[in-house]
Amino acid sequence: MASHPKNVGILAMDIYFPPTCVRQEALEAHDGASKGKYTIGLGQDCLAFCTEVEDVISMSLTAVRSLLEKYQINPTQIGRLEVGSETVIDKSKSIKTFLMQIFEECGNTDIEGVDSTNACYGGTAALFNCVNWVESSSWDGRYGLVVCTDSAVYAEGPARPTGGAAAIAMLIGPDAPIAFEAKFRGSHMSHVYDFYKPDLASEYPVVDGKLSQTCYLMALDSCYKRLCEKFEKLERKQFSMLDADYFVFHSPYNKLVQKSFARLYFNDFLRNASSVDEVAKEKLAPFSALSDDESYQSRDLEKASQQVAKQLYDLKVQPSTLIPKQVGNMYTASLYAALASLLHDKNNSLEGKRVIMFSYGSGLTATLFSFKIRDGQHPFSVSNIVKVMDVSQKLKSRHEFPPEKFVDTMKLMEHRYGAKDFVTSKDVSLLLPGTYYLTEVDSMYRRFYAKKANSTAASTCENLFCDLGLSGNKI
Repeated sequence: MASHPKNVGILAMDIYFPPTCVRQEALEAHDGASKGKYTIGLGQDCLAFCTEVEDVISMSLTAVRSLLEKYQINPTQIGRLEVGSETVIDKSKSIKTFLMQIFEECGNTDIEGVDSTNACYGGTAALFNCVNWVESSSWDGRYGLVVCTDSAVYAEGPARPTGGAAAIAMLIGPDAPIAFEAKFRGSHMSHVYDFYKPDLASEYPVVDGKLSQTCYLMALDSCYKRLCEKFEKLERKQFSMLDADYFVFHSPYNKLVQKSFARLYFNDFLRNASSVDEVAKEKLAPFSALSDDESYQSRDLEKASQQVAKQLYDLKVQPSTLIPKQVGNMYTASLYAALASLLHDKNNSLEGKRVIMFSYGSGLTATLFSFKIRDGQHPFSVSNIVKVMDVSQKLKSRHEFPPEKFVDTMKLMEHRYGAKDFVTSKDVSLLLPGTYYLTEVDSMYRRFYAKKANSTAASTCENLFCDLGLSGNKI
């Protein structure tokens, strides 16, 4: 506390997604869609979804508890807890308050922070809040904890394949292996009705898909311009895509990620940046006179820019696409699941690399920001983050549902949305030990959860070192 904290960022991560999923290829056939519409057209492989025993609260409880246990973090060492979500369980009571159960058991009720909501951007707002707290004079030396949690569901129709579900927990502090480059950041905020949820009696959003895609690309342009300006002012040289080693995008579906990176390439072409070679310049030249609005609607430009950017896309973006393609759109968790994918794919070769992140939330809010990957100290290292997340095993241990069972589950969840006075099946046969699940909602709408027992049962506080005389890891 005597000196200003340096290299503040993500110390540790863990991810949870439901063990239940449906293959997009099977969903295509079930929906009578043309072959490849979801797999090639959207670029998706699988869609994870919550059954009646899981929701954003249970997923968050599972992710937080798992991170604390695996990193041996004493819950008393958490001083701020921020949750990003757009999945409304209660219009007043925050998801953060449910998570306090874990900390109350250990006597820690001195934790700042609440929920942040703005479509898919809430997780980034929560992350910025925690980082700003650690960097501020208000910091008391404890860790910050960020949770991004959402269940993305859509009514039957063309939008349903863009669903998904997950929760991510991130531990925030100084000397982090994933450290913010705070000066390299550009934001864009404006008022748009591209995706919103005004009907509080329904979980389903109102979506203008074409407008939402245009807004996403327009916000990306604006954020990139501002980031480039700040970089050039500070570094006294032009910024190009070659100045970043990897790009990680919020991923409603993978095809939009492909289009987004191509859009950045087109921006570099218009700026005459060093990342664009002569062959690419020749292919993009016919589009140089297009207005911004015309360029967003041009399918020819979209095709040409993706073609010339493909080699760089494979190097700088593709490693971050595994979980979003396998799990689907996770709203606030989507961007950080993509980061988890990059760490999983490239963990042995990331030290010193710059990662540019693009966060977008409809309505709209967007920020392009930068991380620098550092050589961390165990247990706070990239290699340990990868080991703890164990992405391959989590994907491998999932259970594929036939589309008919997926549709039936969606109907039940639709019926249960906003309901009270019911008990779930409590069928936890597909859940791994240690997973939290919903048991009932009583007549006063109060929600109750339980945890599937571990093979060696112990109390929450014993597992979390509260009753063992251990302090856990400290900053």
